Amino acid sequence: MSKLPGALGRLPLPIIGAPLFIISNPKLVIAQCCAGVVGSMPALNARPASQLDEWLHEITEGLAAWDRAHPEQPAAPFAINQIVHKSNDRLEHDMMVCAKYKVPIVITSLGARTDVNDGVHSWGGVVLHDIINNFYARKAIEKGADGLIAVAAGAGGHAGTKSPFALIQEIREWFDGPLALSGSIATGGAVLAAQAMGADFAYIGSAFIATDEARAAEAYKQCIVESNSDDIVYSNLFTGVHGNYLKPSIRNAGMDPDNLPESDPSKMNFGGGDSAKKAWKDIWGCGQGIGAVKAVVPAAEMVARLKREYEAARSRLVPAVAAQ
Repeated sequence: MSKLPGALGRLPLPIIGAPLFIISNPKLVIAQCCAGVVGSMPALNARPASQLDEWLHEITEGLAAWDRAHPEQPAAPFAINQIVHKSNDRLEHDMMVCAKYKVPIVITSLGARTDVNDGVHSWGGVVLHDIINNFYARKAIEKGADGLIAVAAGAGGHAGTKSPFALIQEIREWFDGPLALSGSIATGGAVLAAQAMGADFAYIGSAFIATDEARAAEAYKQCIVESNSDDIVYSNLFTGVHGNYLKPSIRNAGMDPDNLPESDPSKMNFGGGDSAKKAWKDIWGCGQGIGAVKAVVPAAEMVARLKREYEAARSRLVPAVAAQ
């Protein structure tokens, strides 16, 4: 296990809730953190931009209130995701708001920038950068990120294609800092497996869409409950970057999910696009691990399930190892 910075070193359960574009909101972040896992949301979810200040105030006040009421069980820290790609014209504004609230963890995506990392470090925050291969992992650390999120095959949203076994092994050959693994994790056993491979945390996104607090359409939540890995398609059509999506949402948009054309990466767009059917509003992002999601529940109930399964998996393994 890595030596973890303060913001990540006191988690009762080694889970980071992934920032879900459009879907994550203060209500979900607060629920995740109070349940003992890192809650997160993209800065871009706050629209207009001025709403980000209101939301960060709501989160910080909500977590402070929880800590006053539950000193024996303080909330986990929260994270804000920043898209550092040139298409994000809000980055400077949103970073200033994060500085105001001294956001404890900033998750950066789609590009690694020294100035962003330095900014977060100036207020004592931790930067985790998400990557899809070992090459970009090295670039992120070279530019000052504190830790990495390895986005392996099967993850929701803009997933990579690498096996988690290969990706974690290659990163751990040279990096001993904080490392989270993303990709089809939706059970406590999978959380333990991520640690066994060498990750410090499991990075879980799609399962949290099917929670009461998530700002997703009820049809989206039910689709996750009713679907499994066979219902996921990997395509770059909708944003210019390859990602995993639910086939039923593509069919509902009048397209054949098994015969989608390729997109021009130069048309990368994270504001939803100008087309009649937009990612992620109409074309629903989702990872391959959703077969484990059987009902829409409160976020705290989902975390409680993950904790029970995690502890059960550890209990199963201890006698098996001792018997060898």
